[in-house]
Amino acid sequence: MAKNKTTETNESIVDFINAFVEDETKKKDAFELVKIMQEVSHFKPKMWGPSIIGFGSYHYKYASGHEGDAPLVAFSPRKAAISLYVYTAPEDRDELLAKLGKHKPSKGCIYVQKLADIDIDVLKNMIALSLENLKKLYPSN
Repeated sequence: MAKNKTTETNESIVDFINAFVEDETKKKDAFELVKIMQEVSHFKPKMWGPSIIGFGSYHYKYASGHEGDAPLVAFSPRKAAISLYVYTAPEDRDELLAKLGKHKPSKGCIYVQKLADIDIDVLKNMIALSLENLKKLYPSN
């Protein structure tokens, strides 16, 4: 079975943001997201793989036998957009995304250009729900 590429590391979050996020708005937003996610999750930020900043973790195991660890909530300040990794229960997803503001949803994440485009209170609610939902889905964590 393949080994997970996205694992927790001891790399510096500050060094990563300063070295790899060139756009000043995106850099400012990245530091703000660190504060927001840490405040809501009560977890310190950790690098996951080379470019994801995650908070907390859980262990998953699929029916296929594939298992691993993943952050409870995370983001990645990529060049094209900021990827937000928050788990939204299917029954809540459409309503929350409708309130979030300017974004592009995908199956695994939500893309935003800048924090000014979205409602931060809705994002905080989504982070809190993600933590709650993942703790229910993976109660041993």
